[in-house]
Amino acid sequence: MFKKTVLIKNLILFIPFLMMLSCKQKEQAASQLVEDPHSFSKPAIAVVEHLDLDIKVNFENQQISGKAVWKINNKAKSNEIIFDDGQLNISKITLGAEEKETTFTYGEEKEFLGRPLKVVITPETKLITIYYTTNAQASALQWLNPHQTAGKKRPYLFTQSESIAARSWIPCQDSPGIRFTYNATVSVPNDLLALMSAENPEVKNSKGIYHFKQIHPIPSYLLALAVGDIEFKAVDKRTGIYAEPSVLANAVYEFADMGKMVNAAEKLYGPYRWGRYDLLVLPPSFPFGGMENPNLTFITPTVIAGDRSLVSIISHELAHSWSGNLVTNATWNDFWLNEGFTNYFERRIDEAIFGKTEAQIQEEFAKKALEDAVKEMGDTSKDTYLKTDYTGRNPDEGTNDIAYEKGYFFLRTIEEAVGREKFDVFLRGYFDSHAFQSVSTEQFLLYLNENLIKGNSDLEKKIRINDWVYGPGIPSNIAYSKDLLSKGGKLWKIDGLVVSATKGLPFDTSMLKREIVTSNEKKFFITYLPKKLSVEQMKFLDEQFNFTGSNNTDIQLLWYTMAIGNHYTVADKRIEDYLIENGRMWHIIPLYKEMMKTPEGLKRAKEIYKKARPNYHPMTYMAIDKLLK
Repeated sequence: MFKKTVLIKNLILFIPFLMMLSCKQKEQAASQLVEDPHSFSKPAIAVVEHLDLDIKVNFENQQISGKAVWKINNKAKSNEIIFDDGQLNISKITLGAEEKETTFTYGEEKEFLGRPLKVVITPETKLITIYYTTNAQASALQWLNPHQTAGKKRPYLFTQSESIAARSWIPCQDSPGIRFTYNATVSVPNDLLALMSAENPEVKNSKGIYHFKQIHPIPSYLLALAVGDIEFKAVDKRTGIYAEPSVLANAVYEFADMGKMVNAAEKLYGPYRWGRYDLLVLPPSFPFGGMENPNLTFITPTVIAGDRSLVSIISHELAHSWSGNLVTNATWNDFWLNEGFTNYFERRIDEAIFGKTEAQIQEEFAKKALEDAVKEMGDTSKDTYLKTDYTGRNPDEGTNDIAYEKGYFFLRTIEEAVGREKFDVFLRGYFDSHAFQSVSTEQFLLYLNENLIKGNSDLEKKIRINDWVYGPGIPSNIAYSKDLLSKGGKLWKIDGLVVSATKGLPFDTSMLKREIVTSNEKKFFITYLPKKLSVEQMKFLDEQFNFTGSNNTDIQLLWYTMAIGNHYTVADKRIEDYLIENGRMWHIIPLYKEMMKTPEGLKRAKEIYKKARPNYHPMTYMAIDKLLK
């Protein structure tokens, strides 16, 4: 088998030849080269097409049990089909509607990947039923006791299937390149509501049995389930909020612009194709800002700031309804196709809703985040390529600012080269022509060459595709807005105030509050402060803005990092509370890292972590366990 690096080089040499073929031939040629190193399944031989799931959720045993009935396409008339298995307990497997029992075996278990589940079938097999229960250590399942919820009265369960954890709660072919429709019946305690990434109920029923239907083909990482004391309130005719009763009213207020965001997105890149767009506000242990499960975005409660200052995260998860859910990366080595596109789309939505200045400030943050990521990894690291190679590694490692921000700036650079109007037409065509399909980097580049570059050598030189996709670091032709940093621009003014406020120069302090108003402006101000400040300087800035008492988690992360690094003990109690109450992984890990820089800080980190760990998702506490050893 060729190594991925060799395969990539061959593809680069192969592209000129592919450009001579028809569009259909090109896509077929490229798709034959796509392999998923993070799945044992062999979809070219036998692949799943539809799932009928029938499961029961048992909170006492912290276990899901039931059966997964798969309709398959036995393309090669094979005697075997392979599923991915993440330590499920499988009692039996049957074939056909008559449920004739068959044999199955497991292949070698591998770190991160679990093991292949090899099922004996016949060339005529179209239906497979797998009876199973989940393991107590299922990585996708987060079981919360009542104390870990907002209401403190009833337990809660939520799943997190991305990247390759779906195999830990459903036997499946766990690759983003494999799509299927599904129906589900889920039995839960009758005082709880069940929700999935599908058409959802809006009220509890007395039996605790819920039925779901997802009519569009999705990859396994978008399978999602939540069970808890959850209520619903509509925002408009096709958007609404699910949350625990004590959280619901605040969430509805916070996300009142959801409908406007959907409308803005549709004006950019075509109709929203999933029916309803609803949010589920999860308990604080949810490890991410949001998860773009179809029909029902899972969202962290940490974005409920009370002033709608963090709602751009909804723009991001909504944008995934096109880039990620509608058109999906074929493998996790193509992750930038999901996240780079989504960051670009998100900022276009935000520009339409909140104005050009806010979008440009976000772009400035994005540029710094990308520069920091490249600096940390090294500007020659292959992990800074857009097309990555995480073979033999956990694909979760690829969840970084290369995929998100280098991907964004690649698209932004194309936009600058061809013009926004032309680029918008191209993106709309890309989403329409690849709807409900999974796409590799190479397939996208073929589409780009065919539909936008069109053999224009000057345009090729201007964009420098290979430098972005198969090259390290940040190409020098990166396009971004410089308006706000130019003399007289908003960020230029704030940058001047940073100097004045930290040098102790006599100046009108009212200028601070006059020029630094929005949450993004405050974030910019903190971001560009000198890393080392005196306690007196920290106190002065805190008096001006009450950063320590902020409820905006983005501001809290930045300010608390400064507070730890500068021994600003005034913030100690708020930092401890923040780490205990907030399970959002990339909002807490940086604080632990900052504390670890000194022996006394490390001691404090371990003391806080001992209290906080029971409130964290397994993905979060495993990362911090490793960090704190």
